[in-house]
Amino acid sequence: MKNDLIKARKRMLIRVLLLTALCLLVAFGGRMTDRREFQLRHQFDEGRLPEKTQEVHIAWETGELPVERMDMRNTDKLMIAFKPPHEQGKYALTVTDRDGEVLFRDELHIGPMGTVYSSETGNFTGDNALIAAISLFFIGLAAIGFIQFFSLKGPLMYSYDAILSLGIGLFCTVTGFNMLGLFLRRMLNSYRFGMRDVYEQLCLSGGTFLKVSSPVILVFSLLMIISNIALLRHERFRLKNVLGLAIALALILGEALGFWLLGLKIPEMAGKSRLYYTASSVYGTLVTYFECILMSSAICAFRAARHIPAREQDYILILGCSFRKDGTLFPLLKGRVDKAVEFWKKQKEETGKMAVLVPSGGQGSDESMPEAEAMSRYLKTCGIPDSAIMPEKKSRNTFENMAFSREMIRAEGGREEQKKVIFVTTNYHVFRSGVWASLAGLCAEGLGSRTKWWFWPNAFMRECIGLFANRIWTELLWLGLAIGFFALLAMQITS
Repeated sequence: MKNDLIKARKRMLIRVLLLTALCLLVAFGGRMTDRREFQLRHQFDEGRLPEKTQEVHIAWETGELPVERMDMRNTDKLMIAFKPPHEQGKYALTVTDRDGEVLFRDELHIGPMGTVYSSETGNFTGDNALIAAISLFFIGLAAIGFIQFFSLKGPLMYSYDAILSLGIGLFCTVTGFNMLGLFLRRMLNSYRFGMRDVYEQLCLSGGTFLKVSSPVILVFSLLMIISNIALLRHERFRLKNVLGLAIALALILGEALGFWLLGLKIPEMAGKSRLYYTASSVYGTLVTYFECILMSSAICAFRAARHIPAREQDYILILGCSFRKDGTLFPLLKGRVDKAVEFWKKQKEETGKMAVLVPSGGQGSDESMPEAEAMSRYLKTCGIPDSAIMPEKKSRNTFENMAFSREMIRAEGGREEQKKVIFVTTNYHVFRSGVWASLAGLCAEGLGSRTKWWFWPNAFMRECIGLFANRIWTELLWLGLAIGFFALLAMQITS
């Protein structure tokens, strides 16, 4: 299974590299095919420009570029076309009307290959091709993420790669189509949308995702609150029983703060403006990162819980949990065992193959016997013969459930990789159990049993926190890189 995961990662990396090469080709090709002319475009308030019959003057402060033509559209749009020289340099100009009133100032920089860059608007030669390449990159990356997610089947679906690829797909879909929309609007009105608008939208991608995802987050939070209130009505108050409520409120407050921050008026002073963009970018990226993890984890968990393995299994592992003092099973554990028995009987009926049931769980300090023993007794009352029951009585947690069961399967004869194994647990616990199985080296698929509607949302949030805690430093590294990239971009738009 590890080799299959490595192969899947290599395929994804190759796709990303090919996409990157294609986008660079689009950007470079667009620049090379662009006309040997740079058009300086400005849009003013209505009526700001003089009448078409009146004159517009250009005063050069540094250097001088040959003007090819001018075009005044209505009374609010001005276009000045320059033919750039081959030499690199800087050219500062002031545009005034006939009466000497300053309309605008700009500084043009001539770079390699005669590329002209406008300090005022951020526009440069071939910039439309760059926007198209950025849009293509994010939309393509979204497609790669979704393809990777759906290609991870069987035991591979229980991996952090599934969460990561789906999270990439969600974020890049919103960012890609937002950039594509800006590209189309710029093609329709290049006077209104400059490259600085593109930079701004890109650096605030987290804020854009936050806005787009707000209806989903709000509905999710309200459902979480309702289920948590129902949970508290059925069970006593404990900190773990209000976890869903706390996270739901945090999500709502996070969205509200994001809308407030993104709705602030941008200060005119450059230093404050840079601070605003940077703070907005960092906050948007932070909230978006956790929302992507939450949404992709929820989708992965739902997919894992709904999955029905093929009825051709050699072993059916049942993950244990607490039971009553008299040895009878609580509904949660009984649901797991009943699900395993149902699968065992259907497989035997349809294929004639009799799988071995492996109830797994050791004895806790407050338990009268190992969990595996309590489950074995119940299995016998369900008509399962002793020859089809192989209890594992040492494990103390999910990882040990998987690791010790793997050792027992190997001891039975042959390599466990050659055996078909599934594990049965409660629906909210399937995905994380699959992750533990992978870490323990057990190649297995999961089967989920149902639980009360008001119980699983809060339990699922505990699973999400557990998934994050398992690789806290890796997640913080990815988060730091994302924040650093968008914060650096934000600082550049006002520099």
